[in-house]
Amino acid sequence: MSIERLVVIGGDAAGMSAASQARRLKRPGELEIVAFERGHFTSYSACGIPYWVGGDVAERDELIARTPEEHRARGIDLRLRTEVTEIDVAGRRVRARDVDTGAQSWTSYDKLVIATGARPIRPDLPGVDAAGVHGVQTLDDGQALLDTLARARGRRAVVVGAGYIGVEMAEALINRGYEVTVVNRGREPMSTLDPDMGRLVHTAMEGLGITMVNDAEVTGLRTDGDGGVRAVVTEDAEYPADVVVLGIGVRPETALAKAAGLPLGRHGGLLTDLAMRVRGHEDIWAGGDCVEVLDLVSGQERHIALGTHANKHGQVIGANVGGGYATFPGVVGTAVSKVCDLEIARTGLREKDARRVGLRFVTVTVESTSRAGYYPGASAMTVKMLAERRTGRLLGVQIVGREGAGKRVDIAAVALTAGMTVEQMTALDLGYAPPFSPVWDPVLVAARKATAEVRNA
Repeated sequence: MSIERLVVIGGDAAGMSAASQARRLKRPGELEIVAFERGHFTSYSACGIPYWVGGDVAERDELIARTPEEHRARGIDLRLRTEVTEIDVAGRRVRARDVDTGAQSWTSYDKLVIATGARPIRPDLPGVDAAGVHGVQTLDDGQALLDTLARARGRRAVVVGAGYIGVEMAEALINRGYEVTVVNRGREPMSTLDPDMGRLVHTAMEGLGITMVNDAEVTGLRTDGDGGVRAVVTEDAEYPADVVVLGIGVRPETALAKAAGLPLGRHGGLLTDLAMRVRGHEDIWAGGDCVEVLDLVSGQERHIALGTHANKHGQVIGANVGGGYATFPGVVGTAVSKVCDLEIARTGLREKDARRVGLRFVTVTVESTSRAGYYPGASAMTVKMLAERRTGRLLGVQIVGREGAGKRVDIAAVALTAGMTVEQMTALDLGYAPPFSPVWDPVLVAARKATAEVRNA
């Protein structure tokens, strides 16, 4: 029996999860696995980088789930500092380049996994490539930022963008003792929330000492004679900076796939079937931040860069490559973050998402507490809920509050996945005791109010 070769492009969550799962199912004598990674690290938590930069995580290696040596010991030929520069679909091979020496070679494959991830958006602005300007996507990026912080001449930082990465990096820089300004083109921070909920995040950020500048478009970055960044410039003002972090978001890293003629969606991500197989290609799979996934609420494809999805994609791909069968049905768009002790969570659709797909809906917002009001430590929580006007189907939930608020979004995530109505949610049998929740959990209070709104509508 001939030995098949699996080639994996990308050595983080999706790629190495796929390789590891395939190895569990097929022995080295049945399947040879070659994985290419252009960086220095594999299988690490990119989501943990802001907490490492901010000092909550003491050592970089704490973010690494499995080292290259551990992968190799399991029979995976892992090649670090090796970048794949071309996919020859017809020839069933990939061209790879040694990042340090420049040497190039071709490697054939029987099966291919593309897990190239995403890249930080770097706008085409004057000065954006200056020393001291950082995107934060990989451990190498995090180390480069820490190196800049260690040698910076001043203590002024500007974060461009106020999404998850921007907000988390702003807090990290505050923890490092920097004076932080966040320049945001939106009405409020956290555009993944509706503006009324984003306003709560704005207030909390200012309470940390972060200067929030909303409705501001960056037009360039001013540099000094040595090529280092010195300020972020908008149409109306200039904000001094010794270091700049770009938190504008990410795009799928699919240049290789596009050049190879593989199908991309409207967000630039690879399109796959439920088995994570690239559409129209029997022996090519893709997963992680480089793919688009089905939104189970809107029914449309979207791009969501999260490690939770990437690891699931990898497990599905590995099972299928290894001779089994598994599927990834889609997502509901759940995410959670924090600013200091303020927890921020969302799942499903925002108001503008629902309008874009033509849904008519009602919204309710309720104020409640994380525990019974009389129990020590009870803290305020705001829950916003969207429901379809005609059917009462739950469409989305946003939660902002203190300890115990964020993970309540999981109740809504399960309800969305199950296609529940807000009226059905009111009967959910959730755990109750005064240290954990009021008699009526805040999510159920919102569901009751939404049920009434649907009936009135």
